[in-house]
Amino acid sequence: MLQKFLAIFQPAKAIPRLSSQEIDLKYPRFRWQILESTFVGYAVFYFVRGNFSVVSKEVGEALSYSKNDIGDILFAFSISYAVGKFVMGSLSDRSNPKIFMPFGLLLTAILNFSFGSTDSLHVHIALWGLNGLAQGMGWPPCGRSLGHWYSVRERGTIFATWNTAHNVGGGLIGVIAAYSASYFGWQYAFFVPGILALITAIYLFYRLVDTPQSLGLPPIEEYNNDYPESKETHEQELTAYQLIVENVLKNKYIWLFALSNFFVYMVRYSLIYWGPSYLKEMKGASLEGGGYSTLIYEFAAIVPTILIGWISDKTGGRRGMVSLLCMIPILFAFIGIIFTPPGYLWIDLSLFAIIGFFIYPPVMLLGVSGLDYTSKKAVGTAAGFIGFFGYTGSAIQGKAIGYLSTHYNWNVSLGFIVCSCVMAIILLSFTWNLKPKS
Repeated sequence: MLQKFLAIFQPAKAIPRLSSQEIDLKYPRFRWQILESTFVGYAVFYFVRGNFSVVSKEVGEALSYSKNDIGDILFAFSISYAVGKFVMGSLSDRSNPKIFMPFGLLLTAILNFSFGSTDSLHVHIALWGLNGLAQGMGWPPCGRSLGHWYSVRERGTIFATWNTAHNVGGGLIGVIAAYSASYFGWQYAFFVPGILALITAIYLFYRLVDTPQSLGLPPIEEYNNDYPESKETHEQELTAYQLIVENVLKNKYIWLFALSNFFVYMVRYSLIYWGPSYLKEMKGASLEGGGYSTLIYEFAAIVPTILIGWISDKTGGRRGMVSLLCMIPILFAFIGIIFTPPGYLWIDLSLFAIIGFFIYPPVMLLGVSGLDYTSKKAVGTAAGFIGFFGYTGSAIQGKAIGYLSTHYNWNVSLGFIVCSCVMAIILLSFTWNLKPKS
C-alpha cells in the first residue's frame, strides 16, 4: 500500500525529443510557467505558516497562553520545519513537483483548519509542529523546478526574482490574518488562509510540470549552452548516498553556508515571529498596526532582493560577500530599535523596513550558494540541509525570545538578536572570496 502511494510522487519520465521548431516555441513558455506557478504556490505556503505570528498575542489572550506557551508553539514549528525541509528536500529530488508541491499545500491547509478549530495548547503545539513538516514540501520542489529550467549563469537573477514570493506571501498574510481576526475572531486567521491554500493546491496541480525532458525538451544546459559540469554526468540520477553524503555532508562549502544560515535565520525570524507582539506591547501598536509591520518588513525586500541577486551574478557569484555587506546595516537597525522610545512607531516601522530591505538578499543568496556548490540533481537535498540549519536557528530564537522577554525584558531579547547578527557577519567573512564552481 505504501509503495503504491509513494509511486504517485515518482518523477515524470523523459519522452522523445520534439522538433527544433516545437522546442523554440515551447521552451520559453514552460520556463515562464514554472517561474510563475512556483512563485504563486510558495507565496501561498506563507499564508498558512506566517499567520500564527500575526495573531499570536490575540490567541494568547483568548486562550490564556503565556509568552513561553507561544514560544513552545513557534519552537515546535521551527524544529519540525528544519527536519522537514531536509527530509522533504531529499525526497523532492526524486519526486515530481507537480504532485509533491500541491500535496504539501493541501496538508498544511488541513492543519490550519484543525488549528483554528481547537483551544488546547498541547494540540496546538502538535498541529503547528505537523504544519512545519508539511511546510517542508514547499521550497524543495521549487528549487528542483528552477534548477532544471534555469541554468547556472541565470540563477542569481532568477532566484532573486522568485525569492520575492517570500515577501509577497509573508507581507500579504500580515494584512489577511490581522483583518480576518479583527472582524471574525482569531480562528479566521487560520480558516481564511486555509481556503486560499486549498484553491492554490488545485491550481498548482494543473499548472506545474516536471523536467524539460519529460516534455520532450532538451536539458536547460543544452538549451542555454551553459554546462557547469561534464555533459556525460550532468543528467545522471544520484543515489541516496550520493545525494546526502557526497554532495552535502562531505561538502565543506555547504557546511559553511549552512552555519551562516543558522544565524541569518535567527535575525530574519525574530521580527516575523515576535515583531507584531513587540510593537503592540512596547510601542502601542494596534492589531492592524502589528499586521502592517509584517507587510512593511516583507515588501521592503522585493526590489533589493532582485537587485542584489543581479549584482551577485555580476560579481562572479560572490554571494557570501554580498550577504555579509547586507548584514551590516541590519546590525545598526536593531540597535536603533532598542534605543527608540515609545510613541515613535514610524521610526520603528522605518527600521523594520531597513531590516527587511537587507535581510532577504542573504536568505536568498545562501540558498542559491547551495545550488552553486552541488549538482542540480541534489538541489533539494543541499537546500534542505542549509534550510535545516536556518530553521534550527529560527527555533532557538523563537524559544529564547519568549523566555528572555518573559523573565527579563524586550531589550535583552533584542540584544540576543544583535549578537546573532554579529555571528552571521563573522561566519560570512569566510565566504568573501568564494565563487561558484565552473
